[in-house]
Amino acid sequence: MKYLFRLLALLAITLVTKVSTAQGAYQVVAVENGGTIKGTVKWQGPVPHLIASEINKDPQVCDPRSEKRRDLERLLVAPNGGVANTVVFLRNITHGKAMDLPELRRYLNQKSCRYEPHILLVPVQANVTVKSKDPLLHTVQMSGSAEYNLPFTVEGQEISRPMIREGNVSMRCNVHPWMNGELVVVRHPYYAVTDSDGNFELTQVPPGEYEIVAWHEGWRVVGENALYDIATQVRVKRPLFADPVSWSKSVTVLPHQAAEVNFTLSERSPQMAQGH
Repeated sequence: MKYLFRLLALLAITLVTKVSTAQGAYQVVAVENGGTIKGTVKWQGPVPHLIASEINKDPQVCDPRSEKRRDLERLLVAPNGGVANTVVFLRNITHGKAMDLPELRRYLNQKSCRYEPHILLVPVQANVTVKSKDPLLHTVQMSGSAEYNLPFTVEGQEISRPMIREGNVSMRCNVHPWMNGELVVVRHPYYAVTDSDGNFELTQVPPGEYEIVAWHEGWRVVGENALYDIATQVRVKRPLFADPVSWSKSVTVLPHQAAEVNFTLSERSPQMAQGH
């Protein structure tokens, strides 16, 4: 009898695991009557004054305009109040169109000691490719859902690595501490990054009720992280940033129609769970 109870318990656990896995999966289907979600992310209130980072290494490459300082690019607010580089996505969507995220969001370039683009979107199980146009030493340290330390020693060098786990990845340079960016590894295509005016659009969304989330990487510098990089034999102090901010709304998508969702971001924006 005890054996029977153990067997039933094991079967129940297996069933729950399979159901949980199935709920987390995404299925590609034909979307013939899809709608669109479009909107903006805008800053509300006074824009905070953020301190730029001193360019204290390799000025001939990193500072061709002799500006002496480099903005950390963590909060970009347009004249119209639009906030760039906010990731907007649908949470827990289970089916829809095939992956069609912009290819350029899978490629990181190091140019004049800055990352282009600042935000990457890479499908899970796909590769991210990092290259350098700078004729000097860089290292790209990735932490989070992917853990890599990629050294670049010559101009034109290119390295690709697989992104095998969904989630967020912070990218930092171990040589030039102002260089920073974020990579989001995703399982479905309903993600967008706001443009320079804070606009976004999600297309071919199956009709239904959804939770739409806006995620911002965070902009405040809250400290420094002293680092000795074994690969480069360099000791640096990198800025530590405040936690990301995310907030959500409900949205109804109707066949062949456009739904509008607008977000506001401020110093008092609420925080919530970071899951996708």
